[in-house]
Amino acid sequence: MKENFDFLMPSVNFFGKGVIQKIGDRAKMLNMSHPLVVTDKNLRALKNGPVAQTLASLEAAGVSYAIYDGVEPNPKIRNIEEAKKLYLAQNCDSIITVGGGSAHDAGKGTGIILTNGDDITKLAGIETLTKPLPPLMAVNTTAGTASELTRHCVITNEETKLKFVVVSWRNVPLVSFNDPMLMLDVPASLTAATGMDTFVQAIEPYVSTNRNEITDGQCIQAIKLVEESLREAVANGHNVEARTKMVEAEMLGGMGFNNADLGYVHAMAHQLGGQYDAPHGVCCAMLLPIVEKYNLIAAPERFAQLAKIMGENTDGLSVREAADLSIKAMRQMCDDVNIPRSIKAIGAKPEDFDLMAENALKDGNAFSNPRKGTKAELVQLFQEAYDQK
Repeated sequence: MKENFDFLMPSVNFFGKGVIQKIGDRAKMLNMSHPLVVTDKNLRALKNGPVAQTLASLEAAGVSYAIYDGVEPNPKIRNIEEAKKLYLAQNCDSIITVGGGSAHDAGKGTGIILTNGDDITKLAGIETLTKPLPPLMAVNTTAGTASELTRHCVITNEETKLKFVVVSWRNVPLVSFNDPMLMLDVPASLTAATGMDTFVQAIEPYVSTNRNEITDGQCIQAIKLVEESLREAVANGHNVEARTKMVEAEMLGGMGFNNADLGYVHAMAHQLGGQYDAPHGVCCAMLLPIVEKYNLIAAPERFAQLAKIMGENTDGLSVREAADLSIKAMRQMCDDVNIPRSIKAIGAKPEDFDLMAENALKDGNAFSNPRKGTKAELVQLFQEAYDQK
């Protein structure tokens, strides 16, 4: 555990029913005179949906705007290039993202190439940015990636089918908005996928080599909230209490991994998502029990504690026996919310595993994994995820 560490999060985070109404006033406080609203076509089309409410708040505050609604799942380089072109053509001065992780990452990516150079692939890595992004606010609509309050920007290079990460304190939005009421109509499958991303993003930093006592507390509470609420949110999306708890979990997990970092689950999931354009949360969930079983020998005490946090009875068990229960609990959560067990479900092919393992070890999330693996070991983990039933 680190003795010295920094701690990053947005300077202002609005949470709770109706906070979306504060967007316009906060935009004025930040001197946003003509922001680019970055979102996707589906959200924009929703009558009185998150985009409509965002625009209404801006209009009420007298703030004009332009809209880029071309964001795709696993946002591509072309998305941020299109958004940049519109930003410049419309003489925008700031960015407001509305959506889940894809919208937030696209907005961050747009800001990066506006101020730090046209080729974002050259900026992949940790703290590579030398110039600030345009003022950025993030309106969140899923309890998943926590990109609305983190320093991570994940973009897909379609030519290479490689997801890469730009990690920088400069990516952290100035303001985040999390209104649980925006999430009531999120479909069960998307609720499960994003919720599992929240689950993974609380577990990985808890066993990360960069963890600290502050992030431990955040991760512990996030895991408990997911255990209490994800199954109910999937079963009954209009359960406001469950949705609210999941947003709380997402925010806490995001704060945790923003500062303690992640591990091989995310490093490998990025390869699956880039190669097969698959949902990020599903990729993470399918890999979670397998990768953490591999990690267990590096931090058995931490995994034994995870079992307790997830509600397993560890009385009278050895550390190793208790640790094994944590893997069982992870698998049970995946099964309960209908996550496929095998990566065959997203079209994975064994002939791709070698390259994906090589790239996973280069991913910015790999360096804080508790167990240091080899390319051959990661190939084997992909194979296990392919073979599991």
